[in-house]
Amino acid sequence: MNREKVVIAEILGPRGNRGEVAARSQTDVPGRIERLERATAQLADGSDVPVEIAAAWRHKGDWVLKFTGIDSIDAAERFRGADLWIPFASRGTLADGEFFESDLIDCRVLDKITGESVGVLTGWRKYSGAPLMEVKVGDREVLIPFVGPLCEVDPAARTIRVDLPEGLLDL
Repeated sequence: MNREKVVIAEILGPRGNRGEVAARSQTDVPGRIERLERATAQLADGSDVPVEIAAAWRHKGDWVLKFTGIDSIDAAERFRGADLWIPFASRGTLADGEFFESDLIDCRVLDKITGESVGVLTGWRKYSGAPLMEVKVGDREVLIPFVGPLCEVDPAARTIRVDLPEGLLDL
């Protein structure tokens, strides 16, 4: 995991004719996008461009961002596909018992009943409902729901104990 920067949004492309961009949030921190004043956009070519956010509002499940000085569709087009990031030190804090998904990558996943190792958390998938942990089990990947009553996280031990539904590992 990159400990220098945290991606908080993916810029989808221009939206409207005044230079706004549509963006998909990648942050779990409540209020992060609407209170954002400054960030950096990593463009498709890998270059970083500092941006000042003049306005942000929700639209159809995503966000619309207005960057200061970007006032046309053509100017906004250069941000298509960019990652909007902030320094790691500015990522915010969560309430007790809550975790940044990125902090749980590489945690060992253990069977809550037997204590045996199931595998290692390698990533996340989100659809509707609970997020799914991508767990490397041997030479394959298994998707395990990350549901509070079924999962116990021990950040100090870097483990996640999971009450596995019967037959899940056989799928």
